[in-house]
Amino acid sequence: MTPRFSVSDFLAVVNQSLEVAFSAVEIEGEVASFKVNQNKWVFFDLKDENGSVGCFMSVYGLRTPIADGMKLIVRALPKVTAWGKFSVTVQSYYPSGEGSLHKGFELLRAKLDKEGLFTPERKRVLPAIPAHIGVISSTQAAGYTDFITILNERWGGMRVDVAHVQVQGEAAADQIIAAIRYFNESEHPPEVLAILRGGGSADDLGAFNDELLVRAIASSRIPTLVGVGHEIDTTLADLAADVRAATPSNAAQIIMPDKREYIAAAHHQVSRIIAQFDSNIDVTRQETRRLLARSLEAAERRIDMSLNQTEQQCRMLAAYDPRAVLARGYAIVRGVACVGSEITIQQSKQTITAEVTHVAANE
Repeated sequence: MTPRFSVSDFLAVVNQSLEVAFSAVEIEGEVASFKVNQNKWVFFDLKDENGSVGCFMSVYGLRTPIADGMKLIVRALPKVTAWGKFSVTVQSYYPSGEGSLHKGFELLRAKLDKEGLFTPERKRVLPAIPAHIGVISSTQAAGYTDFITILNERWGGMRVDVAHVQVQGEAAADQIIAAIRYFNESEHPPEVLAILRGGGSADDLGAFNDELLVRAIASSRIPTLVGVGHEIDTTLADLAADVRAATPSNAAQIIMPDKREYIAAAHHQVSRIIAQFDSNIDVTRQETRRLLARSLEAAERRIDMSLNQTEQQCRMLAAYDPRAVLARGYAIVRGVACVGSEITIQQSKQTITAEVTHVAANE
């Protein structure tokens, strides 16, 4: 007996059959008729030479730009809509082929650059010697091992907190975003955040061109450093970070200075200080000697002047010495000049006592 369904029941049975047959499928094709409705829903077709299938997704799932002509691989659930139209609901997608990867990269780069996410003015300077570093990477990757090894060789003793995440594949971008959020919301956040991954193909590095991840890096309140891929690789995460490192090893060199260079610089600085100190001592010594010589010269001049003055005073005193007058034949008379009084007469070699017998005024 042929089963009979209502339209709604038939669509439900078909969709249930599709779910059983295809829990999810991957479809590769070229994008056509791409459009976004009400800034909520995304519609486009995937086509090849012989067919076309409609695709549907929410705008939140639009993690990298899609444009007509790009080749995509979509992971999707097949479904018949309530209007009887067959389509697939896209769960995730990624560009297929270098041309499509590059086109998606350039479209998103232009969009974010226009918003100012890559401008040099918003870049922050990393701390000179951070005591607390946050790392987002796969701890199983060689790039992470190189980073930790070089970090400890250059300085050591700092606190390093690590968030282990996938660094490629569908889950990578969301895991890195969650790690960035975790560090930013920590009670004691690190001083710098390093996001690391070693080299790989353009497909391997695709997670670092995810729009939501790039925005998370740009909005981090912790200064960020991204060291992804090889030196020639550039991702949008690199452009959004405060500082870009060529490799994970280079990231360690940027974050932490070499203690040997600091020690050498300190020795050089001490040597310069000692040399300057010695020079200052020599200058002070020479200036002290000059001032001492000037003081001695001034003292000698004042002594000579004092000696000359003393000699002049001595000569003056000698000239007025009564003994010199007596030596020239003069005498000193002492007593009252009246008749009958006694007087003494002092000469150079003798003293005479006499009685006054006559006093007369000089004419």
